[in-house]
Amino acid sequence: MQDATGKKREFTQAEIGALAHLYRGEVYRSTIWRTRLDTTTNWSVVSLGAAISLSFNSPEASPLPILLVGILIWTLMVMEARRYRYFNVWRARARYIETHFYAPMLLDGDLHTEENWQKVLAEDYWRPDYHVSLLTAMGRRIRRNYLWILSVQMIAYVGKLIVHPVPADSVRTVIDRADTGPLPGELVLGIGVAYLSAFVIIAQITGRRDAARAASRGQGRSLG
Repeated sequence: MQDATGKKREFTQAEIGALAHLYRGEVYRSTIWRTRLDTTTNWSVVSLGAAISLSFNSPEASPLPILLVGILIWTLMVMEARRYRYFNVWRARARYIETHFYAPMLLDGDLHTEENWQKVLAEDYWRPDYHVSLLTAMGRRIRRNYLWILSVQMIAYVGKLIVHPVPADSVRTVIDRADTGPLPGELVLGIGVAYLSAFVIIAQITGRRDAARAASRGQGRSLG
């Protein structure tokens, strides 16, 4: 390891102990926030399950609960994205210490993937900030969990229109059954398709950004 003058610098035993405690603290915080992410995902799954149970409880039951639960799922997804931004800070710091401190130590050499890595980490502690935007966090959570949850919601809603109160004999029948108050079935189904498509687009855009960001870090690693 090198100091500001370029000379090799070795950590003292006290500094190594402090870094070990720092790493343990970052892992602990990332674990706590990871649990919070699981909580909002579980709420989304349970809420959707309850809505599906209500709608499929009887042939005469309304499919409206499956539609309305989408508002709750959206709210929980945004909440989870906000939590992910916090989680990503602790996760990135722990991973950074693993990559630049523990890995070279295990290799028993001077291999470092980025120069002045201590300075990068110190700057993050001096001026802490989120490492990813809210949109990027949303995209990651959508790709990880919510795209599947929303797909199940859409399939359940269309399935309800097809099978209840009696099996539909045409596409027109399904569309007519989607009528909700003053809104025609065509509009309701169109909003549903746009709703799911918006999530897919966010997932695709942020996924490409993450891939480009990972490629740009090929010559060195940074936080986030």
